[in-house]
Amino acid sequence: MEIRVCIDVDDLEKGIDFFCRAFGLSLARRLDFNWVELAGATVPIDLLAKVPGSQPTTGSSAARNYKRHWTPVHIDVVVEDIEVAVARAVSAGAILERGVEKHAWGLLAIFADPFGHGFCLLQLVGRGYDEIAR
Repeated sequence: MEIRVCIDVDDLEKGIDFFCRAFGLSLARRLDFNWVELAGATVPIDLLAKVPGSQPTTGSSAARNYKRHWTPVHIDVVVEDIEVAVARAVSAGAILERGVEKHAWGLLAIFADPFGHGFCLLQLVGRGYDEIAR
């Protein structure tokens, strides 16, 4: 099975810039005028340009909204050094909503991207920060 992560954005070029700068991804290919594939993660990241207010499915009463919103499905990005990754994401335009928190399994920081989507940065025990569990 192949899995792809698809992220709606209201401005494709702004989306490419943000996701490449924040996560070190690169533009792999343009699949259509409103669809690009980014490479550099364990799965392809597809950015889909969708007009604000448009319906996500036929017959849906929901409308696309790029203000800050919550969804039970979001992206967690595992990083080796959370402090470096936080600085990189913020400089690319992410909003840090909850600073770095320590947990038994590692470190967590919660963000919103410029398109209103939430995402987390995780630094897991055994992946660059073994002292957390001690």
